[in-house]
Amino acid sequence: MAEGICRTEARQRGLMEGGGGRILIDSAGTGGWHVGAPPDPRAVAVAARHGVDLRDLRARKVAAEDFDHFHFILAMDRDNLAALRAVCPEERQDRLHLLMDFARSPGIREIPDPYFAMNEAGFERIFFTIRDGISAFLDHLEQSGALNRAPCF
Repeated sequence: MAEGICRTEARQRGLMEGGGGRILIDSAGTGGWHVGAPPDPRAVAVAARHGVDLRDLRARKVAAEDFDHFHFILAMDRDNLAALRAVCPEERQDRLHLLMDFARSPGIREIPDPYFAMNEAGFERIFFTIRDGISAFLDHLEQSGALNRAPCF
């Protein structure tokens, strides 16, 4: 959901690569068990209700070149952040962040994985939490001048 939300909001802000935009958005998992699979149907349904299209997305695993290519790599939770830190070169560790470290609301610091335990209503709650984090992250990019320093995030 995070990739779709970020693409939608970045497009609305005129930030997407191509057409004068300045950022490239992609998502990847720390494990390879869903590579090539589409998003969970519950996530697709929830996102669609809020104007976010996930249907063309496919899962992939984080690759070594991602740490050179992307200037910000956002993890949903501390376990995934630790997995990223374990494979990220030392000189690129500063590119790794928790998404919710950018969020305005101080309460939620991690995004729980809704896959196993949540019904569609749970996916809905996660959608809004992710949207808050993404919105704050994009605000950070725009306000910090980071968009003027690097071509993709």
